Amino acid sequence: MPSAQRYIEIMDTTLRDGEQTSGVSFSPSEKLTIAQLLLTEVKVDRIEIASARVSEGEFAAVKSITKWAKANGLLDRVEVLTFVDGDVSVQWMLKAGAKVMNLLTKGSLNHLTHQLKKKPEEHFAEVGAVIKLAKKKGLECNVYLEDWSNGMRHSKDYVFQYLDFLNTQPVKRVMLPDTLGILTPAEVTSFVSETIQRYPNIHFDFHAHNDYDLGTANVLEGVKAGAHGIHLTINGMGERAGNAPLASAIAVLNDFMPELKTGVAEGSLYKVSKLVETFSGFRIPVNKPVVGENVFTQTAGIHADGDKKNKLYFSDLIPERFGRTRKYALGKTSGKANIENNLQQLGLQLSDPDLKKVTQRIIELGDKKEVVTQADLPYIISDVLDSNTIEEKVTVLDYVLTHSKTLKPSVTLRIAILEEIFEEHSQGDGQYDAFMNALKKVYKKLKQELPVLTDYAVRIPPGGKSDALCETIITWRHSNKEFKTRGLDSDQTVSAIKATQKMLNLI
Repeated sequence: MPSAQRYIEIMDTTLRDGEQTSGVSFSPSEKLTIAQLLLTEVKVDRIEIASARVSEGEFAAVKSITKWAKANGLLDRVEVLTFVDGDVSVQWMLKAGAKVMNLLTKGSLNHLTHQLKKKPEEHFAEVGAVIKLAKKKGLECNVYLEDWSNGMRHSKDYVFQYLDFLNTQPVKRVMLPDTLGILTPAEVTSFVSETIQRYPNIHFDFHAHNDYDLGTANVLEGVKAGAHGIHLTINGMGERAGNAPLASAIAVLNDFMPELKTGVAEGSLYKVSKLVETFSGFRIPVNKPVVGENVFTQTAGIHADGDKKNKLYFSDLIPERFGRTRKYALGKTSGKANIENNLQQLGLQLSDPDLKKVTQRIIELGDKKEVVTQADLPYIISDVLDSNTIEEKVTVLDYVLTHSKTLKPSVTLRIAILEEIFEEHSQGDGQYDAFMNALKKVYKKLKQELPVLTDYAVRIPPGGKSDALCETIITWRHSNKEFKTRGLDSDQTVSAIKATQKMLNLI
């Protein structure tokens, strides 16, 4: 590790810019929880928690965060977006107990001319007055140059005229947002480096948006070009396509820029990501880098085999860095290696013949559902090994199950018993009851009585979803003895029918 690393400040703006995600609104208690986690566990340098003057709820949230931050010596790391509005935002900050204001100003001549309808000198004078008042009241001031990216593209002279003015003001940081997410990485390199070379004494933050899916790439280029800090959000939340995502940006900086460092604890990134997903209702795409559900899951059997042979499919982006584990998906593309890796994680071992049968069963199940989970595996093994001991003399060839709102469930059943085929139709109180009634008709023709069903239990793996594998265990009484059979399927009724077929073969 280089001896003289350049430190990059990380400012998380999930609670301000990230909350501008359509349909997202955190409660004051949720905001406090996220703020605490970001500062104490994730260890970002600063957090931007709200916009001034938005609502009473926002005011209450800011007040609770500033109270906690002050008690823990962290108040100077909590920031609020404010406006060029005389003393209004400054008074709001004082009442809320905040100490650091991020003043939103115009970074392009287009915004200044058409939104504010003012000359540069008028805007600068108003900005200067707010900064002066903030300092007088004991507030620290950072300044946003809204639409800076378009300003550099189309009105660079204005941007530098404004920065000349800010260079005379008592501001701690100047923040350069790509407000509409329009910049290419090459433009970020050019604009940031030119700005920093011209004003070497100003601390510049770069703020990327993700409209072209270039947010993380632009963060990397901004830091390479000399930016002193970057703004990020958890899960890339934010207006439109969102902001540069915290987890991805940190991973990229840590792996591709060893000459710099941040204070962020990688091991806490997944935890905060899942918490924000829960609070926001904003679902993380399964393929989202670092925090997505599938990004550390190998699906193809050839990859799992390669991992066993000198970790051929490993990279520096290992899941343990982020408090996660590597998984091996089970499904129709699974090979023997995938299944062996899952068995090893569960502490299970199978003989080669049994492993081959389990593999085939998983492939069959994978044709019915997208992924078989590791939690399904013990159920599959139990089902396969149980089936191995039973000689197939009775086969349920086909059935039609019907269910309607006002009519009784019914079943049409076709079954082969010792190569003779029978077909019956019956109704019942439920689909499985109808199936059993049709089966009883068949066995009545054979002058045989079926065992009595004494218990019926259904299990799904912990955390099972609507497509989870379902294990049905049925207890039967026959000739004064009880025995159990089990069936496995993603459909509960079908799993019960499979358990029943095993019973028919046992008797």
